[in-house]
Amino acid sequence: MMTETTRCVRLAVVQHVMPVGDPEYSRRHLADVVKEHGDADLIVFPEMFIPGYDLAVVTARSADLAEHARTGPTARLVRDLSQRHNATIVVGFLERAEDGKLCNSLLIAAPDGDLATYRKSHLFPAELPVFEAGHQLPVIATPAGVLGPQICFEHAFPAIATTQALGGAEILVIPSAVGADHEHLIEVRTRARAQDNQIFAIAANSNSPGFCGHSMVVDPRGRVLAAAALDDVVLRATLDLSEIPAERGREPSLWMGRPNLYLFGHREDEA
Repeated sequence: MMTETTRCVRLAVVQHVMPVGDPEYSRRHLADVVKEHGDADLIVFPEMFIPGYDLAVVTARSADLAEHARTGPTARLVRDLSQRHNATIVVGFLERAEDGKLCNSLLIAAPDGDLATYRKSHLFPAELPVFEAGHQLPVIATPAGVLGPQICFEHAFPAIATTQALGGAEILVIPSAVGADHEHLIEVRTRARAQDNQIFAIAANSNSPGFCGHSMVVDPRGRVLAAAALDDVVLRATLDLSEIPAERGREPSLWMGRPNLYLFGHREDEA
């Protein structure tokens, strides 16, 4: 477990082939993985891990695949496992929002019983007819560090990571379902988002049929600490969060930005 003295986080990143449309199997598998890697402080699963990422299946079977974020079976399971194993768990699921709309979401369960939800805010074009976009870019304080949650395509927007870093995020957690033959996007974007903002970045990608795997853990200097290929694997790494202020001390670029200049293209003092 992380302490204030060491500021070290034991990490497990899950990349396993999973069936589509069998949430009961996925939840059993999630529980087995957490039990096996229960010494980890932070366990991260891919995007839409519970139902499987298939937009046609999600659309056709939303009645039985979508869950409420606080009372659904996945929420109850991860809250229980998090408390039992003293680990923070991040997992992708299909959320049924209060208004009945579908959201591509993450559950973030902390050992103190807290349960947060993040809804994908920047939807991939093919997702627009299926999901309702979220409207927040939160940072979530957990015993395993302050997390900046993103989902897949959001990798492509540097401003998201910088917004979260400026908000105090120490670790970007990026569950994904990046398609086959696009593994270069995972490496380029994960390393860039980490180094740009001098924080850790975790890409937990699906390796199920049609997806490219290549999950990755990157440190605040942009160095790869652990990386997968296409096979089933649980990546293990230790994140020393004290590296964040050390790296920012060497090059304080995050705090020297001029966001108004970037946004409007003129001097900040001009109307």
